[in-house]
Amino acid sequence: MSERESEFPQLRTGSAPATGGSLGGDASFGVSESVELLVDLLAATRLIPEDKLALARGRARQSGSLASALVEEGIASSEGIARMYAARHRLPLADLALVGVDHEAAKLVPLHVLERVVAIPYALEGDVVRIAVADPSNLHGMDELRLATRHPVELAVAAREDILLEIRRLVRASEAFGSRASVTELEEQEREAEAAEAAEALTDLEADDGVSDAPLVRLVNSVIFQAAEDGASDVHFEPQEDTLLVRFRIDGVLHEVQRIPKRLAPGVTTRLKVLAKLDIAERRKPQDGRISLNAAAAGRMLDVRVATLPTVEGESIVMRLLDKSKRPPTLQELGLSDEMRATLTEIVTRPTGALLVTGPTGSGKSTTLFAALNQISRPEINVITVEDPVEYRLPGINQVQINARAGLTFAAALRSILRSDPDVVMVGEIRDGETAKISVEAALTGHLVLSTLHTNDAPSALTRLNEMGVEPFLTGAAVTGVLAQRLGRKLCSHCCEMYTPSVDELLAARVSPDVAAASDGMVLYRKRGCPRCNQTGYKGRIGIFQLLAMTEDLAGLAAAKASREEIERAALGTGMRTLWDDGIAKVAAGLTSVEELARVTV
Repeated sequence: MSERESEFPQLRTGSAPATGGSLGGDASFGVSESVELLVDLLAATRLIPEDKLALARGRARQSGSLASALVEEGIASSEGIARMYAARHRLPLADLALVGVDHEAAKLVPLHVLERVVAIPYALEGDVVRIAVADPSNLHGMDELRLATRHPVELAVAAREDILLEIRRLVRASEAFGSRASVTELEEQEREAEAAEAAEALTDLEADDGVSDAPLVRLVNSVIFQAAEDGASDVHFEPQEDTLLVRFRIDGVLHEVQRIPKRLAPGVTTRLKVLAKLDIAERRKPQDGRISLNAAAAGRMLDVRVATLPTVEGESIVMRLLDKSKRPPTLQELGLSDEMRATLTEIVTRPTGALLVTGPTGSGKSTTLFAALNQISRPEINVITVEDPVEYRLPGINQVQINARAGLTFAAALRSILRSDPDVVMVGEIRDGETAKISVEAALTGHLVLSTLHTNDAPSALTRLNEMGVEPFLTGAAVTGVLAQRLGRKLCSHCCEMYTPSVDELLAARVSPDVAAASDGMVLYRKRGCPRCNQTGYKGRIGIFQLLAMTEDLAGLAAAKASREEIERAALGTGMRTLWDDGIAKVAAGLTSVEELARVTV
């Protein structure tokens, strides 16, 4: 069960009144009448605030789709909408992640029709093709589906996001291999081409830098597009003794996705180096490059950072995928507790001071900073960022990209920024003592400074600044708050299961003996695995936080060069929670598991 469905049980159960009975019962309604009818039905439940329903009504009038409007306004999930439509039209509900999509069925309706109607044929039983649709109230679309195939059609309802995902896969296949060929035929052609042309392709690649080698070009493209579609943050091409291993980092964990024959490894690495404008003849030392990619089939605009590393088995390549089209989250969406969010909001709305976000690489520090910028950005203030790389594009904000080769380092950029009349400065990372000193001084001279630092917890950030050469009395005066964070994987809402942990299990999870003894009968959740989460038991990630808000006592300890332990004891006395405490609260809420919490916080 998803969080949105639990907030909106009417959509989860699909218990909205079924007006009209069958699909044909809606023939008297146009699109606008259907939208108004559904809005009235939802208003009668009194489960949705009137202001949100009004926004959804306005958006639906423009787009003609109430389902899209409800999802975009955050009122319901795609799955909940599908259940409501299935109940209203008395159609079966198809979970495409479970039943799968038959390629033979998918080719029975032209792709442009599927894109226009938002539908996907998923099964062929005898002569009948089963088609999943997102909006069965679109009668013109249903008629178009029936006319587009010579087979009898049986309709079902599926979540719009699931249908769009399958359509994107078809689009990707058609773009890679030609839109007229069927998916099955194309796969056979690809296998035959790779088997027959591997040796010749490799020779051609070495001769002309890989530009004209179609099979390997398609192979590389398919890996990149699959990574974009799966939401991977990194792609690893790792040469082994007998193969080229391809792994995706999804939700912070690496997953093996493909093994490419060793004989094709030089061609793949050469193709990637050509795309990243690297020296294809240099294989003895590391190189760095970038690729700008429009992965339209996966719905993502990508800025890809490419790093090569010579190993004993050959060149290893790691690609970092940055989604330029992704919008930054809000503070509400980060997963902060209400109390912590209120304190953090108060810190970032001050006109001066420094907020430091700490944690290991890949813990979401930059995302948190952009959520804070999103909160405070307005036309009356000048916001300038200096980043490496620029991960999010925010309108109305001046963003500077670091260029070490040109001498534009964090320290050099920061000095220039302070002469450009900023109100808020965001420094992507404090890497050296010079950047640390300039950032702290800027926070003391009328600027709000946001930056990141690599420390294990919040109290360590104050001592780390001192170790980097910042005067202790400046640290206590400039820093207004430190937020430490980790990213833990969220339990898949479709397959997680409840269980009652024993006292020994709670003690093993570092729960205090008193709390463990008093928690007899406590219900927690654990992973299980299903097709929606690729059998991992997890889908998505959630932040685990520790917020240290600076007080006079803590500032005095920092100025006196107190140890990390002393600062931590004092901060805990003022109400600061540890990372583990915040994580246990999320475990108790069913958002993540004890095992995952231990993985990211130990």
